[in-house]
Amino acid sequence: MAKEMVNDAELRKENFDDAEGLDVLPDYEGFGAESDEGEGGKKGLAVRSSGFKEFMLNKEVYRAVVENGFEHPSEVQHECIPQALLGRDLVCQAKSGMGKTAVFVIAILHQIRPVPNTVSAIVLGHTRELAFQITKEFERFAMYLPNVVVMPVFGGVSLAGQKDQITMKYPNIVVGCPGRVKALGRDKILDYSQVKHFVMDECDKMLAKMDMRADVQEIFRMTLHNKQTMMFSATMSPESRLICKKFLHNPMEVYVDDESKLTLHGLVQHFIMLTETEKNRKLCDVLDALDFNQVVIFVKSVTRAKELNNLLHAYNFPSTSIHRGMDQNERLKVYREFKDGTSRILVATDLFGRGIDIERVNIVINYDMPETNEFSDGADTYLHRVGRAGRFGTKGLAITFIASEEDSTVLNRVQERFDVCISAMPGDIDPQTYMNRN
Repeated sequence: MAKEMVNDAELRKENFDDAEGLDVLPDYEGFGAESDEGEGGKKGLAVRSSGFKEFMLNKEVYRAVVENGFEHPSEVQHECIPQALLGRDLVCQAKSGMGKTAVFVIAILHQIRPVPNTVSAIVLGHTRELAFQITKEFERFAMYLPNVVVMPVFGGVSLAGQKDQITMKYPNIVVGCPGRVKALGRDKILDYSQVKHFVMDECDKMLAKMDMRADVQEIFRMTLHNKQTMMFSATMSPESRLICKKFLHNPMEVYVDDESKLTLHGLVQHFIMLTETEKNRKLCDVLDALDFNQVVIFVKSVTRAKELNNLLHAYNFPSTSIHRGMDQNERLKVYREFKDGTSRILVATDLFGRGIDIERVNIVINYDMPETNEFSDGADTYLHRVGRAGRFGTKGLAITFIASEEDSTVLNRVQERFDVCISAMPGDIDPQTYMNRN
């Protein structure tokens, strides 16, 4: 639900002066008519039959939007973009595949006036792959803005090499992970004192961990006090919302009315009860039986990713894998190949579970159910994982292996929290329920 909040909250500076208090906090396309929530007459998220032309974008950005095939904004884009274009602070929670990335990319490119040797915008993501993907989104929407320089920065490449790159071509928009972005500012390689736009994608993930949150706070303090701050995620607990507001001033807030609406339209979800030792054979049977464009198989650890990838190769399935145990160049190579459709089966840890958009993925298999820990009850992770399939309003299929009482507990938690019925996988599944035919 979109709502405007005028708080008596302190200004950013006052919030961040109380550093001790902050540190103790726990670590595209559909149409519909306007709808009223009911009580209070608050408007629900609904999209009208309008186009991007109504946003009055500058001609360079609008031309890129059109040439990239965008015609009508998604629900979230319709609600958020007009306010974002005005420079207003924004916090947005909406389900995967609703085009949240385009909101801040378009808003920043519309507003930015590039100045040589000046960073005007910082966008933070929690993984290198997400930062790389966001950079590509900026590049395609900035195709007619030749003076705008966008640069991804993250660990895994030498700081000295990155410094040389910056010397040759100083960025106006920096997209990266908090650790490396902080290091470049701390060492005076990049100057953040003129940053007017500050974005956190998958903000709950970054703010949940104390070390990453500390990096985000330090970067935030390096930037202009009077700047636009935007935060996005598919899941956001009440605690996360409170933390987010410490970075924001009089924000527009766009939240899904209730968590049951976070499940993805068009996504078929099933589970399979089995023992741990039966998983490998069942996985091969499923891959043999189902039609798919691309499939992502999620496992719980780096070791499992390596072993399962090797096993699939032994059974003549041409899979690849991605996990934190790989060096940066190898990870990006695997990501590019999968994004381009060169490979069709990807074994992944939760490194790949958030924010990664691969349009051809129509099946997600939870080989291992998400684990619970101090930061997650497993349900959030499940939602982000299955959100890799059926994106942008397309069909998809999610299959989850249940091999223990703990797995069953998480499955029940998902069904209760998101008000969704996940049924036992039938012997036959009609491909028309999860395959998108051109």
